[in-house]
Parts: sequence; structure tokens; C-alpha cells
Amino acid sequence: MIDRAQVLHVAKLARLALSDEEVERMSRELSAVLDQIEKISELDLEGVAPTSHVVDVVNALRSDEPRPSLSREAALANAPEPLEQGFGVPSPGAS
Repeated sequence: MIDRAQVLHVAKLARLALSDEEVERMSRELSAVLDQIEKISELDLEGVAPTSHVVDVVNALRSDEPRPSLSREAALANAPEPLEQGFGVPSPGAS
């Protein structure tokens, strides 16, 4: 069981101000979490691959393949101050 001092230590590290009632509740809840972890550690997991998700996650992004992009002229067409090499921006401190 996680005691009051341990809860207060973790709360201090997390910069949390907990009431006495919250400290007692956190002590019970954190102890319950550790009990569940202890049950899991009793399982024989030899040959079970580690996972980060309980279901297969499919990458929703397109494959990273080169393809045509905007020309320099098209990219700079709406720029307020286009320069030969790119976008013109104000100097630091200029208003």
C-alpha cells in the first residue's frame, strides 16, 4: 500500500496541492493500480510480443514519395514582399 508520505512526495514532484481527503483517495487508487500491475507481472508472457496498442494501428498518412511541387513563381505569387530567393520578412525590431 502506498502511504501518505509517498503520495505527498509524488504530489510535490508534480506540483499538486492535495487536500487530506485527496491524499487518502490517491493512496487507495495508486495502491490499486500497483496491485493490478503486480497481477500482470505474475503472468507467463514468454513469447508475447510487446505492444503499444491493443488493436493494430494503421498509418493513415500517405507514403513518403517524391512528387511535383509548386514552382517558385507560384509559391511567391501571393507573397506581400517576394524576393528572388524567397519571402521577404521584416527585420527584428522593425514595425
